Amino acid sequence: MVNLEWYRTFKSVYKNGNFSLAAKELFISQPAVSQQIAMLEAHVGYKLFNRKSKGVEPTEYAKLLNNLIIEALDRLENVENGFRDKAFNANRLISVGISKHLMSILGSALLSKFEFIDFSFYENDQLFELVDSKKLDFAIVTKRYDTFDTIQKKLGDIKQIIVGSNAIDTSELKLNIKNRDFLAVENWLNNQKWFSHDAGIPHIKLFWLHVFNKKRPSMVPNYIIPSEYEMLEILSKNNGIAVVWNINAKDLLKEKKVQLIWDCKQMPSTDVFLLSGKKVDISAIFEKIEQELKIILL
Repeated sequence: MVNLEWYRTFKSVYKNGNFSLAAKELFISQPAVSQQIAMLEAHVGYKLFNRKSKGVEPTEYAKLLNNLIIEALDRLENVENGFRDKAFNANRLISVGISKHLMSILGSALLSKFEFIDFSFYENDQLFELVDSKKLDFAIVTKRYDTFDTIQKKLGDIKQIIVGSNAIDTSELKLNIKNRDFLAVENWLNNQKWFSHDAGIPHIKLFWLHVFNKKRPSMVPNYIIPSEYEMLEILSKNNGIAVVWNINAKDLLKEKKVQLIWDCKQMPSTDVFLLSGKKVDISAIFEKIEQELKIILL
């Protein structure tokens, strides 16, 4: 039975006109090259190379054989190289930057798709700087960056909502919202126990800005828990309310561990992007991450 390695060796010898050069290109010994050519000659029944003082020259039979196999051999090697690259990309260590508040939902979705991931927790601008300086392969951000050296694609959008403990009576709030009595709504919210993931209450401030047109709310957070997902888990077992990303509260709402207090139409959605440097060797991984996270953000 014919051995594919014989044809690889034949191709290299034909191209280089030299057994020694072919051996170096193929990372095998010169005697191994000679043996494989001899075995191929025995298989096809013709002499393929004539020895010269500085190498070898192909016979007419070798020229004919080269014309017959070169296209198929090149095509097979391209398939093999492509498969090797995909296998490498699937098993290499990749570095992914993400906000710690989106890790549980978006970051964890990647664990079943990749064998090795090094996660880092930073916010948007720091994540961009790390990707731009090639210290991170990928980043999941909620801000658009337009540069020549990076690629950015929208994955979907998320929105800030107010959720709270199931024990809270929201009938008065719902009535005030229906009547568009936003002063009464604000007063009701101010009188609740508040959870926040940050002492600076960035989510609450943003909500107040869009909904009440105020730069600073008058409420003070009762409990500060520096991870939004952990904060939600604790909130579900205690009494209070919080402004959170809808994607983080989705499962808890479905399981009825917390209740939706207010999904305000005045609160805009926020785009989520996948960011990476322009590197050919990670383009296939970029597409794989993009596809997976788009499913989550539908």
